[in-house]
This record gives sequence, C-alpha cells and structure tokens, in this order.
Amino acid sequence: MTISLELDAPVAESSTRRALTNISLAVAKCKKIVVVTGAGISCSCGIPDFRSSDGLYALVKQQYPDVVMKGRDLFDASLFRDKTSTSVFYTFVSQLKRCIDSATPAPTHHFIKTLDTKQKLLRSYTQNIDGLEERVGLCGSSCQEAKAGSKGKSKLKAKEVRNVQLHGDIHRVRCTLCSTNFPCTEDYLRMFNSGVAPDCPECQLRSEARVARSARPLRVGTLRPAIVLYDEAHPLGDDIGTIQTSDIARRPDMLIIMGTSLKVHGLKRLVKDFAKAVHDSAVTSTTGTPKSAKSWQGKVIFVNKTPPGSEWADIIDYHVAGETDRWAEKVIEDWKKMRPSDWEVQQTLDTDGEFKAIKEHQLVTTKEKAKRRRKSLVENIRLDDGAVHFKPPSSAPSSPTKRRQSACHYSDVESSPRKRRDVSRVANCLDKLEMADRRLLFVDATNSATIQFDELSTEVPIKKRRSGSIARPRAEVWVEIKKQQ
Repeated sequence: MTISLELDAPVAESSTRRALTNISLAVAKCKKIVVVTGAGISCSCGIPDFRSSDGLYALVKQQYPDVVMKGRDLFDASLFRDKTSTSVFYTFVSQLKRCIDSATPAPTHHFIKTLDTKQKLLRSYTQNIDGLEERVGLCGSSCQEAKAGSKGKSKLKAKEVRNVQLHGDIHRVRCTLCSTNFPCTEDYLRMFNSGVAPDCPECQLRSEARVARSARPLRVGTLRPAIVLYDEAHPLGDDIGTIQTSDIARRPDMLIIMGTSLKVHGLKRLVKDFAKAVHDSAVTSTTGTPKSAKSWQGKVIFVNKTPPGSEWADIIDYHVAGETDRWAEKVIEDWKKMRPSDWEVQQTLDTDGEFKAIKEHQLVTTKEKAKRRRKSLVENIRLDDGAVHFKPPSSAPSSPTKRRQSACHYSDVESSPRKRRDVSRVANCLDKLEMADRRLLFVDATNSATIQFDELSTEVPIKKRRSGSIARPRAEVWVEIKKQQ
C-alpha cells in the first residue's frame, strides 16, 4: 500500500515530518540507487510548456495557421508520412532547442549529480530530451565519450553511461538513411526552423567518392532530430536493454521516481522491473538466502505533484506530493545534519599558508581499495636522466620456511644443524692431518654392514636405521685414516 506524504505538511504533523526525515536518511545510507525522471524535473529550468497561450504550440500555430495538429501528433512517428506535418515538426523542434539552450539545470539535476559524486547512484534513466543532466556532469547515452566508435551506430560503453536517455537527445541529429548522428549546429537549426531538413554529410561524401570513380551516385539521406517519437524504435534499444539487465542483476537497494506520470508503456515496464529488484534486495542476500530487512533498505519513492494510479499501490512504497526541487533540497539538508562526515572536505596548506580544499570526501569501495593496492606494487622513480625507472616496494621479511635457499644444496650456512655439526667435526680433524695423510674414499655399503679394507686396520661402522635397513654413507666425505706402517 502506497503511503502519501505532503511535502508542505505543517509542523504539527510530526508523523509526516518524521517519515520524510527517515526517507532522507535512507537516501544517505543506500549505496545502489536507481533514479527515473520525467519532464516534471525540468519545469523550473526556464523551458516553456507546450499548451499555454505563450507556449510552443501557439508559436508554431502562428507560422502554420492552416495546419490542425494535436500535441501528441507532433511526437508521433506517423508525421513523417506527410510533408506538411514534417515541416511543422522541424519548426517546433528548432524552437524547443533554442529554449533548452537558454535553460539552466534545476536543483533536482544537481541532486542526481550529488548521488553520483557520493558513489550512491547506480544509474539514472530519464524521459527528457533536454540533456540538462549532461550539463551537471552526468555522461549520457548520447555522448560520444560513451560510445565505442565515432559513428552513431556504435555500441555503448556501459561503465561510462551514467544517465540513460530513453527518448534520445535534442542536441544531436541523425541521418534517416545511414543512421549516423552529428551535433545539432546553428546551420541545422536555421534550416529546421524554415521547415527544411538538411542533407547528411556522410552520405554526401560517399556519393561524391563514387562519382569521382565514374560510378553512379548514391542516395543521400536527410538529417532529423535524434529524438525517439511514439511508435518508433530506439536506435540504441539493444544496448539500453543490456544496461538495464545489468543494473537489475546488481541488486539496487532504492528506486526514486520523479516528475513523471508513468503513462508510457515502456517506462512502466522499466519501473516495475526495478521496483521488484529493489524489494527483493531487502529480504534476500546476494546468495539468495533470506536475511533480516533493514528499515532504510528496499524503498520505492515516487515524487510528483499528482498521485500515482491504482495499479501502483503494491509497487510504490511512498508518494511525496510536491515539487521535486524542494524535496531534493530537503534531502540534502537532512543528509548534512544527520551524516556530516559524508560532507567533509580534505584540505591542505598552499604556498601562501592558507587552507585549500583539494577534493571532496568520497566513499572508497572495495574494488577501488584493491585497485590502489595493485597500483602501489610498483613505484615510479624519475632520475636525473629523465627516464622513469620502476622500483619494487620494500616488503617485510618472509617466514623462515618461505625464505629462498641458496643455489647450492650443500650450503654450510643454510643446511640442517646436524649437517653443520658433521661438517665442523670433519673440518677439525682434517686440520690436524697433513696432506699426505688425507685420502678421499668412495665407499659402497649396499650389501654389508661393516666395510673391511685390505690395507687399513680401521673399520668404518655403518649406522642402521630403525627399520633395520642399512644407511648408505654419503659420497665425498672425508674420513680420518691411519697410514699402515
């Protein structure tokens, strides 16, 4: 059952204020937050609406007074079937693009960036085409840095994408023939405003290259805004589906939905999949075994002025009725009061003797710690010659069993205590004899317990082992002998 909370509740309603504070604390404690946003988070950015007297629909109507089109028709893929409706669409998009260029990101956009900076944002999914998330530092799925190649047909780098643009980006244009995308320049905007689509530069180059080889020219495609309309497939749909599957497998612990009415079918399915993963993460561990649920984990938060429909009663846990900007500012304010250590800033002394902030305090994950340890295994040292040399780190002495033995197996220093005593005793005996009295004997005691020498009166006893077997004497052993008279 969804619990509704009024963001502007009076101070007397302590239960509502306490619930809002608990939600703020949950945001501060969660580590894998998924954010889904709609057009409601950009209302305060200076972008005019569509349906008011001075909205974009009215401006387009002044330029095309004889055209009768509904608001939904301007975002339907069927408009490309008619030349007049296509011209109206290009004019409408060009004016919308100019309004977006003069807009500034809202506090909600900065709130999402803060979650990413604090390493709590798993991923952000948005229906908006304004690209304001990229202005605050979130790399979107339309950014060239997030693509494996230089052309529009390239695959996405999942690790680089922090904001998935479900409906495309108005700041880019795409060819209707070869699907190559380009930045939307001022020249393209002027042509769009007049209702004309510019030609694709990539198609023109290929066609001119064929003409230079005396071959017939190729067909040249036209450019259109790189946004996804109703009843139209997303050019990066397969890559976005892969990213979504990967995020669900990472078991997010909170879902925040802001500024959307949840009416689009594709978005409804995405939200339901993430909500199920969030609820499952609160009651099961990573191994699939049950665990005790924490009070701040596994919540689905819906922030919007209008309440959700009845179909979301068992999916959404809390509905915060109010503006998304005010709720985002309240969360940040409560977060700083309840967990001030998360906002500490590391400082250092500069050359003038004043403290200077060098970086914001960030949580270090286990993977980053392991990466730092691997990186610290080799130290870079720059000498006077300019070359970079690698110096292995100094480590603590290993245990005696792990110390490396010398190359010689018969070392007097690293041998056993018994061997050291035998070698010392034999060396003392040899010092007392002359060179003429020293003989090197190679004996073989395989079949006899006592060795007889014809010319020697000395018998060399052979020790027997406990099992009764006869121990063979070591080779190259000096023994003391008496010369026969």
